[in-house]
Amino acid sequence: MSLNNKAILETANAMITRGDYEGFLSSCTDDTTWTFVGDRILRGKEAVRQYMATVYEEAPKFIVENMIAEGEFVTAIGKISMKNENGIQVDYDYCDVWRFQDGKMAELKAFVIGTEA
Repeated sequence: MSLNNKAILETANAMITRGDYEGFLSSCTDDTTWTFVGDRILRGKEAVRQYMATVYEEAPKFIVENMIAEGEFVTAIGKISMKNENGIQVDYDYCDVWRFQDGKMAELKAFVIGTEA
């Protein structure tokens, strides 16, 4: 199951980079929970949809450096670049820990840290 979950996340990530947020959300459970450590918690697919509508006005660019799958968890480590509320491109390092349930992304615990240019 770990390899299947990894493939699901890879496909979902490709949708994000294309700006296909609804396609991405189809890979999430209805009650998905996203925790951005030290920032905010999103509960449910609608909360994630609203977050994406404001934060991902332009599709983020990211590079997955490592992806590790074990049981119902997939961890992705990499770099992401997206525009902030002022339209300035900002770079981050990230580590996302996803928990899967019945082939869908049920929970995210994200550690995102801004990097210097």
